[in-house]
Amino acid sequence: MLDCLDEYEQYLLNIKKASANTVSSYMRDIRQFRDYVAELLDVELPEVSKDQISVYLAYLTNHGKSPATVTRSLASLKGFYGYLMSEGLVQQNPAKGITVVKAEKKLPQILTGKEVELLLEQPQCTDMKGYRDKAMLELLYATGIRVSELISLDVDDVNLPAGFIRCEGSGRSRTIPMYPAAVKALQTYMHEIRPNMVADPAESALFVNLSGERMSRQGFWKIIKHYQQTAHIEKDITPHTLRHSFAAHLLENGADLRSIQEMLGHSDISSTQIYTQIVKQNLKSVYNRFHPKA
Repeated sequence: MLDCLDEYEQYLLNIKKASANTVSSYMRDIRQFRDYVAELLDVELPEVSKDQISVYLAYLTNHGKSPATVTRSLASLKGFYGYLMSEGLVQQNPAKGITVVKAEKKLPQILTGKEVELLLEQPQCTDMKGYRDKAMLELLYATGIRVSELISLDVDDVNLPAGFIRCEGSGRSRTIPMYPAAVKALQTYMHEIRPNMVADPAESALFVNLSGERMSRQGFWKIIKHYQQTAHIEKDITPHTLRHSFAAHLLENGADLRSIQEMLGHSDISSTQIYTQIVKQNLKSVYNRFHPKA
């Protein structure tokens, strides 16, 4: 069964083209279930029944797991047993037909326009790090790309004269424009700062750390947390917060959903429609705060 888990992981990565983070979550769910049934039920994964999966999901709930975690675990198991069926290793999918209490969907948190401006003003362009950080934050808000896409950008992905970047994400390529201030910050960084930061002149990474190597996800996480603190913004800002803010602000200012979907790289328009709920929620909040009879 260990080989089967490894094969399923490769199937997710190479055939389904799932992201590394998604695959990591799925495999963690499945391995936790494997350990549970081996220790408490003394059965192998192919021998598991629907009732045993239902009991396991109740076990997760009783041990404080959130509805979202339980729902994801069920989805992970459905996918895994679906794969085993396709390989002829089980005759039916024991996770099929099981339902759990749906997780309450929380709307993503966004920054106001003033909060975005405050955050973007934090990097001080007095040293190489400040210029780099300024370019990274401006680019993130200008394009709405994911942090994984940001740190994966190469120099060749940037077209400064045309004012756009080429981004690879979720198995597809897209071109996203940038506003002038982001182009200017990026131009200064690329022409005047980056050549002095890279450890190897042949380095292709657009953004590098202080050691001159490609910026990591963890490295950028620390950067954005630092500027949240220096800006004294009480909201919990993550790299994804700027992505959400980018989409919501475009929608507030009249952009159509299809265009936003294309820029975000969503394969399904339903993923983009959540921003209409955020905008409506914000409008209601403004109404309640400022209408004299509200």
